[in-house]
Amino acid sequence: MGGSLAGLLAAHALAGHAGRVTVVERDRFPEGGGARAGVPQGRHPHVLLQGGQTALESLLPGILGELRAAGAPWVGMPSDMTLWQNGRWFRRFPATTHIYTGSRGQLEDLVRRRVLADPAISVLEGTDVVGLLGDGARVRGVRVRDRSAGAGAELRDLEADLVVDASGAGTKAPQWLTEIGAGTVHEETIDTGLAYASRIYRGKGGIHLDDDTLGYYVYPNPEQVHGGGALPLEDGSHLVIVSGLRGDEPPTDDEAFEAYVKRLAHPLLDRWLAEAEPLTSAFGFRRTSNVRRRYDLPGLPAGFLATGDALCTFNPIYGQGMAIAAMSAVALRDALAGTGRRRTPTTRRVQSVLIAASRQAWDISAGADRQMPGATGSAVEIRPADRVAGWYLRRVTERSPGDPVVGRAFRSVLTLSAPVSALFAPPVLRSVLLRPPAPTPAEPPSSREELGTAP
Repeated sequence: MGGSLAGLLAAHALAGHAGRVTVVERDRFPEGGGARAGVPQGRHPHVLLQGGQTALESLLPGILGELRAAGAPWVGMPSDMTLWQNGRWFRRFPATTHIYTGSRGQLEDLVRRRVLADPAISVLEGTDVVGLLGDGARVRGVRVRDRSAGAGAELRDLEADLVVDASGAGTKAPQWLTEIGAGTVHEETIDTGLAYASRIYRGKGGIHLDDDTLGYYVYPNPEQVHGGGALPLEDGSHLVIVSGLRGDEPPTDDEAFEAYVKRLAHPLLDRWLAEAEPLTSAFGFRRTSNVRRRYDLPGLPAGFLATGDALCTFNPIYGQGMAIAAMSAVALRDALAGTGRRRTPTTRRVQSVLIAASRQAWDISAGADRQMPGATGSAVEIRPADRVAGWYLRRVTERSPGDPVVGRAFRSVLTLSAPVSALFAPPVLRSVLLRPPAPTPAEPPSSREELGTAP
């Protein structure tokens, strides 16, 4: 259910284990790299983190080369970006990780072409799933209707040995499971009320904002709740984003959008906008809650799995969604390839593997959002262990802008290319516990530097 990145990549993972995989997609796929109506945040900034790149290349060898050839910007962190966090500018050391910042539509188009070239995979476009087939013991398919025929369209049943929900954050699967007599799906939620707005601009320097700078970003935190920046797109323009919390949401009026940029902690972005040409009007997005649905708990039927945002939705400001879609598909592929009695891929075991694939991203996103003022939801409680972890992570974030060892480890965890234990490696531990934060630039650094040079 769903032809998003998560759905397409899950279909690809399943194709080696099924006679036929059918993707049911409510939209009609756009030609080229256009945005889909069913992805409301699709026009906003998207990044493909390092962990997602590794997973995607494992699934579709050569896809990263195709992405580069299509012009998707490959941005080195921290060398190519001017970054601000917690009152400090990051030193622009040589990159230890890279992110792709091209449009989501471009990446979806490339993945869709590769996945749908498999004859075992077919697509029903313009088709709504309206319910599940089966009972409390097992899901046995889905009920669908043609969207073009309207609400009175004839319903038809698609039987299946396995149903995978990749329908996104707006999934109705918990309701449908209840309707067939299955147990209630437990949900964990954290909502900061964060909202953001975006607008595309073209600067004088093409893909460069100034000198050798490809992007700006000001990270929000509990003391400075306004965030924003500019990230390059494949056509040489930049997608500018600003964010704020509940009651102080960024406006979508064009003039008011540019005025809102002045709320950032430094006028760097505001100065660039003064000389840049707007290419679109501003557009907003406000559905940024973290939601995790625990399909791995007992009491739910066999024959049903959830992946992507239908399983775990993250605050989009952390840029984890596309990476987790790819990493979850790798987890699905590997779980199905398991052999031996102890690794038999039962529904619950595979669902546990999928929730594990998203756990680090959840811990990062949910952990940070619990600290934001006004956060609400069923999972906002800060436990004693969270306070200890929070104390250590605050020391990490204080040191990462100026310490290359701490910065490398921190970026590897945030980009999902290393486990959280990387933050406790001996060299990192010594810096975090025994050394004061290293000096950082007083003003935004406009150029890269080499290790060992003074800020």
